[in-house]
Amino acid sequence: MTSSSQVSYLTTATESMDRVIGKPGRRRWPLLAGIGVALVAALALAVWLLPGAHSIAVKAEETQIAQVRREPFQDYVPVRAEVAPLTTQFVTAIEGGQVSEVLVLDGSEVAAGTPIARLTNPQLRLAVVAQEAEISGKLGDVSAQQLALQKAQSDRERDLALATYELQKARHELDRRQTLHDGGFDSDVALQTARDDAAYNQSRVAALQANNGRETALGAAQAGQVRALSGRLNDNLTAVQASLDALTIKAPMKGRLTNFLLQPGQPLKAGDSVGQVDSEGAYKLTAEVDEFYLGRVAVGQSASADIDGHAIPLKVARVLPQVTQGHFHVELAFQGQALASLRRGQSLDVRLILGDTRPAVVLPNEAWLEGSGGSFAFVVRPDGRRADRRTITVRRRNPQQVEIASGLSPGERVVVSSYAGLSSYAHLILR
Repeated sequence: MTSSSQVSYLTTATESMDRVIGKPGRRRWPLLAGIGVALVAALALAVWLLPGAHSIAVKAEETQIAQVRREPFQDYVPVRAEVAPLTTQFVTAIEGGQVSEVLVLDGSEVAAGTPIARLTNPQLRLAVVAQEAEISGKLGDVSAQQLALQKAQSDRERDLALATYELQKARHELDRRQTLHDGGFDSDVALQTARDDAAYNQSRVAALQANNGRETALGAAQAGQVRALSGRLNDNLTAVQASLDALTIKAPMKGRLTNFLLQPGQPLKAGDSVGQVDSEGAYKLTAEVDEFYLGRVAVGQSASADIDGHAIPLKVARVLPQVTQGHFHVELAFQGQALASLRRGQSLDVRLILGDTRPAVVLPNEAWLEGSGGSFAFVVRPDGRRADRRTITVRRRNPQQVEIASGLSPGERVVVSSYAGLSSYAHLILR
């Protein structure tokens, strides 16, 4: 039998278990809304993080940006030049032989014509003696021909003089006979004989004069040929004798003897180079210039060298257009006396002036130029978050500036850091 207290407890417990519970949906909607917002934000973030086609994301803090400016453009190119002698002349062995004596040491300063080494060549000496004897014999024959021509000329002149004298005598005799005949003291036969004698001598003189003219002209021509032959023979004799003198090697000009490494007993062939003489105190500069500037460097352009803190004026004296490993060579001449402190092989910084300084649209000459080749640039949008590729034209360059001929305007901002790996993209996303 159940007591009343137990019945009351059961009734109370049953009532508590039968209470109404609210709908679950009314409590879950804030959670779902939060999840939806998070999904949208994540999607937006993914869209912002993932670049589109032909785009690439780069770190903004590692990207260098510069503004396009209009300012004076200094049209020059810096080069490294080397001091070289203004004039260099090689020392050559004219005749072959064996070095018997070295008279000057390498590096010495020499005057023009200074003997610097002597050679020996017994075969050459024998050949010279034989040639001298042969030439001397021919010179003797020439002298005999000259004497014969002079004697023939003298004989012709003597014969003409004698005939002229005989003519004068015949004329005097004719005058005397004419006087006697006119006075009746001489016969007609004697007068005629005097006339015939004068006429004969007159004809003889005329013949000798005509013949002497022809013989004199012929003798003059022969004498000219003989003199020419004599001159050639004497020149040959001088050359033969000079071949012995050539066994003494001499300095071709005043200067410093370099690359002179002869040793006694060393054999040499004719034409072998044994050293060189460089002008002392007179210098030029030689420099390598990038082939990019080949069409813009010409003889006569100005330049300046930095020597002991002073800008020394120079001029382009010679352009060697052959390109080797991307460079060509130029020679620069000092405008005035070169400094005495210069030394051969010394390196100098030179500024090669390519044109006048004038205003231009410019960008810094930074790493971007190598990657683009000057054909395009990435221009930053006003919001600073993206940069778009744009075709440009580059004209002149110096170490600090690049002249922009077209494609950019002053005030625009351009990415000027390296374009390595970016040449295939149209946009940059800056993060």
